[in-house]
Amino acid sequence: MQAALAEARAALAAKEFPVGCVMVYHGKIMARARRLNSSGAAINEMDHAEITALRELITCFPAVNREEIIVYSTMEPCLMCFSTLLLNGIKAIIYAYEDPMGGGTDLNLLGLKPLYRQMGVTVVPHVGRSEALKLFKLFFADSNNQYWQKSLLARYTLEQSD
Repeated sequence: MQAALAEARAALAAKEFPVGCVMVYHGKIMARARRLNSSGAAINEMDHAEITALRELITCFPAVNREEIIVYSTMEPCLMCFSTLLLNGIKAIIYAYEDPMGGGTDLNLLGLKPLYRQMGVTVVPHVGRSEALKLFKLFFADSNNQYWQKSLLARYTLEQSD
């Protein structure tokens, strides 16, 4: 998680939303990424840290057994990231800070179509939560950062105690 937090700190320093992600295979970091394009001219909701790290993993290590990858993220993956990780064979996700607005890890897979019903995944929340919370608080406390500034996530984060 420390490597994911380092990516999140780099994102924050670049005025991006402080989400960092690393993908680990047998104790070795195989891919790392941070949130991109949450500010500036190319703002979008596709360049999430988990998606960017997954692209790096697939490009650099196409033959790695993704079922043995452990994903560490500073924020609970959103529904898009969660389903993308699952569809790409990821079976273990560890995250630091919960996302009450868009987190997708509590999705009831058993209530979905057969493809998803058979996907087993282990999700471990709140590893490194206090360190991640500090980064998200710094982000939302800065009025220059407009990304999700008046959202449920921003309000919830700023109300949390360290």
